[in-house]
Amino acid sequence: MTAPISVVLITLNEEANIQRCLQSVQWADDIVVVDSGSRDKTCEIAQGLGARIIHNDWPGFGEQKRFATAAAQHDWVLSLDADEWLSDELTHNIQKAIQEPAQKAYNIRRRHYFMGKLLRHGISYPDDVKRLYNRKHANWNRNPVHESIDYAGTFGFIAGDMLHESAPTIGRYIEKLNSYTDIQATERYHQGKSANAFHLISLPLWQFLRGYIFKLGFLDGIPGFTHNVLAAMNTFIRYAKLREKNTPPEKVK
Repeated sequence: MTAPISVVLITLNEEANIQRCLQSVQWADDIVVVDSGSRDKTCEIAQGLGARIIHNDWPGFGEQKRFATAAAQHDWVLSLDADEWLSDELTHNIQKAIQEPAQKAYNIRRRHYFMGKLLRHGISYPDDVKRLYNRKHANWNRNPVHESIDYAGTFGFIAGDMLHESAPTIGRYIEKLNSYTDIQATERYHQGKSANAFHLISLPLWQFLRGYIFKLGFLDGIPGFTHNVLAAMNTFIRYAKLREKNTPPEKVK
């Protein structure tokens, strides 16, 4: 008999994504959407698809996912973002895995959908993410961005793709990039870190070469090239913002 499972999401203005995501997990025993103040139809759509809606003011990614985990009805938890959805193969294998779980937490392979194409190479695939866990043994850390699951044991692996479309347009992708790099730069600044020429020149270049050349991102055509350019841009902007925070403005004489 399959153990009961809760699917948890955190949302803010996700009406363009939430339906596709929740339709892929209608088999779950419990669906929890923790919303931080959506002004669109996110909550209405989610409620129509059987989700429990809970409001919680935004405390950062890690804390919000911990809050969602605590709100779940069951100990087995699958954590998704609103712009992700499950393939049929992954759904079947998740259900099978929790019948007689060999581990208390599992990796899932995520495949990115970008510029109308599923990316198969570069930094985008394979992209293993830790999303299925027993909350008695594992939980999210408290990082405000780039949060991850803390678990002392060995992670298992479940075959099948979790599909992901971070943004429907390049413009929206860059908006998200700008928001995330703000958080990342601020976090590093408060940790006492700084940025120099190496961070601004070498690291973005290496990010591009690693994904586009060494991980064969060029095989994904123009979408692969664009995605790797934006990944390099993300690295550059993150460190440029950190440099800006550490550099006092010159006084105008």
